[in-house]
Amino acid sequence: MPLPPPPRIELRGTPREVGIEHGKRLSQQIRSQIQVYEAMFQRTSNLNWTAVRDISNEYRETISTLTPNIYEEMEGIAEGAGLDILDIVALNARSEIALGLFSDGCTSLGWKIPSTGQIFLAQNWDWVPPVQGNLAMVSIEQPGLPKIHMVAEAGIVGKIGFNSASVGVCLNAIRAHPTNAKKLPIHVALRLCLQSTSLKAAVHKLESLSGVASAQHILIADPTGSMGLELSPLGNAYIFPNQHGFITHTNHFLSNRSTGLQEPLWEGIGTIERLERVNHLLGDWAKTQKRPVHAETLRQQLFSDTLNAPVSICAQGNPERPIETRSRTLFCIVMKLGREGSPPSAEVVWGRPGNEEETGNNVLKMPWTS
Repeated sequence: MPLPPPPRIELRGTPREVGIEHGKRLSQQIRSQIQVYEAMFQRTSNLNWTAVRDISNEYRETISTLTPNIYEEMEGIAEGAGLDILDIVALNARSEIALGLFSDGCTSLGWKIPSTGQIFLAQNWDWVPPVQGNLAMVSIEQPGLPKIHMVAEAGIVGKIGFNSASVGVCLNAIRAHPTNAKKLPIHVALRLCLQSTSLKAAVHKLESLSGVASAQHILIADPTGSMGLELSPLGNAYIFPNQHGFITHTNHFLSNRSTGLQEPLWEGIGTIERLERVNHLLGDWAKTQKRPVHAETLRQQLFSDTLNAPVSICAQGNPERPIETRSRTLFCIVMKLGREGSPPSAEVVWGRPGNEEETGNNVLKMPWTS
């Protein structure tokens, strides 16, 4: 039986109004997220939720100082859900509080098709199955800012998606130390990108903040092309498209060698194998150009690939990992950011692409029609 589709919520108004409606509409899912992450923190970091909230207070101060409007939205989420503000900050800073021990993100692609100039930005998002029911498709409309369309975890202000200015983002978590609570959590950084009017403006905004609080990779694109942002508290590095016009990334740094950065390799998620596989598949595709590139062919030829399972591009869940952190592909998103002037859109498949039992061969659209 196919997985039930995610809720779709449309948010608009002031930061506080957006937050309150978010909190009200997704209250149950936010509380479920807290339970999921409490178990995960206990397993990976030996922290109970009280300790997690205590740590999140450092990030609360940073977020409220550097991005007061986003902090006001978080306050609204807490109010709408009937929770404490530190619960919401903790969800948004979960990657940083875990000291780089969470491994969501997985395989992403940015590709400008040389023959057409069309931009595709796509990824399989791999994370633990209990989170699946706490995801939502969210649109946010605020005066003076591009309209945002994203797939997000309940309670979190920024995730994977795009905006009406055709700026899109994907995320790959990186296991590296240190973290720095004086800088912004990655989910807030993603929101800043989604509020930007161009790739260039988003990069400038992140550079003005001197990095983010933890090691992460954001794959960002707009109609001019794509760019990989390997971010860390100690310095950033940037990745540009290869001769075929694409960038690929998994869960390890490719270029960031900032002094003091410590990056033990992830075990049990196949980050190196997945990167080699996606580059092999795309390299052959780009050279032959026998198949047209669109969302369906990307899902069929790339994102449904199960070679090296369970740690494949379409992740199957590695039984050697603890149940609390045993990730598998929860959804596949393919964004089409278009040429100059054409409207952006995305297709989302809920569940593992190629697994008809989960997906029912259903394709969800963003923006959606009411």
